[in-house]
Amino acid sequence: MSGHDFFSVQRWWSVVRKEFLQLRRDRITFAMIIGIPIMQLTLFGYAINSDPKHLLTGVLVQDHSEFTRTFVAGMKASNYFDIVEELPDEAAAHAALARGKLQFVLTVPPDFTRRLLRGERPALLLEADATDPSATGNAIAAALRLPESVATKDLVGPLAPLAGGAAPFEVRLHALYNPEGITQYFIVPGLMGVILSMTLILMTGLAITRERERGTMENLLAMPVTPLEVMSGKMVPYVLIGLIQVTIILVAAAAMFHVPFMGNFVTFYCAALFFIAGNLAVGISLSSLAQNQLQAMQLTMFYFLPNILLSGFMFPFQGMPQWARAIGEVLPLTHFNRLVRGIMLKGDGWPDLWTDIWPIGLFIVVVMFVALRFYRRTLD
Repeated sequence: MSGHDFFSVQRWWSVVRKEFLQLRRDRITFAMIIGIPIMQLTLFGYAINSDPKHLLTGVLVQDHSEFTRTFVAGMKASNYFDIVEELPDEAAAHAALARGKLQFVLTVPPDFTRRLLRGERPALLLEADATDPSATGNAIAAALRLPESVATKDLVGPLAPLAGGAAPFEVRLHALYNPEGITQYFIVPGLMGVILSMTLILMTGLAITRERERGTMENLLAMPVTPLEVMSGKMVPYVLIGLIQVTIILVAAAAMFHVPFMGNFVTFYCAALFFIAGNLAVGISLSSLAQNQLQAMQLTMFYFLPNILLSGFMFPFQGMPQWARAIGEVLPLTHFNRLVRGIMLKGDGWPDLWTDIWPIGLFIVVVMFVALRFYRRTLD
């Protein structure tokens, strides 16, 4: 074999040109090459923040005085707390924490000022939704340091002796739903949504493109079925697969990580069924848009990446900028994380879960409309 037969620069260059031409024609692949690095840089650079501030806080003040006003002002000045609501009673405070409407509730007892002036070292109660330990840790530390600031500002003149020695009052922390700050209690329920998203979207994303590549799409198109019947029929088997995965993860969470389950199993499975339907709708839509299985996998990754980063699974949701939270609120994984953690750790029921159920339902309707719009009745 001559050297020219072994390797020809001309033949090699022809292959290179052919690959570049093929890449140029494959617009989805070319978009992934540019889009994924830009998305990662933007999300990691701007949206990810492990030190969340401006956490939603409610106050239940039963003793209005200059000391309590200074303490609340100090919470605002720390930038960790946004006082958004004055609560009427303890029942409203607990309901707001259970529904995830508030991250913190500060309760000032009715005899706080009187006991403070007597030197009895009273306590303020700070209740925290501690399902995510990383989201509340720095804020709690800032609140525990505030009594010294109040003493320095308000305990002057005749009241100066009260400021000597230990702090004149204390902040008593009540960490709800995860008092020991166990990370697995927060991560493992969130993993359920991540696993369902990854597997179900990928499997259904290949459903229609696989038919085209195997040559069986012609038979499907020749059948007297509507696009909605085709798509919903392809989704049903994966619903069962999703429910099996949910059960496996739930059993593993209890047996391996001892994650508590405080809610109702029927409510839990109904919420999971909504989320499964949302993922399958996304997968079918991507399958309708893609020309082949490679494109379907690329589109799946492009959808999956912001779900991981913006849903509150890996990083505190409240720590993200407003634009990132707006994107996250569109994603069903964001709402499912709240649903599953609320049911398992808080024992939430349907009245508490409705605010995260309806966005998933709306998402399913919109995505299915897109899938039907791009469903092709021909092979070309």
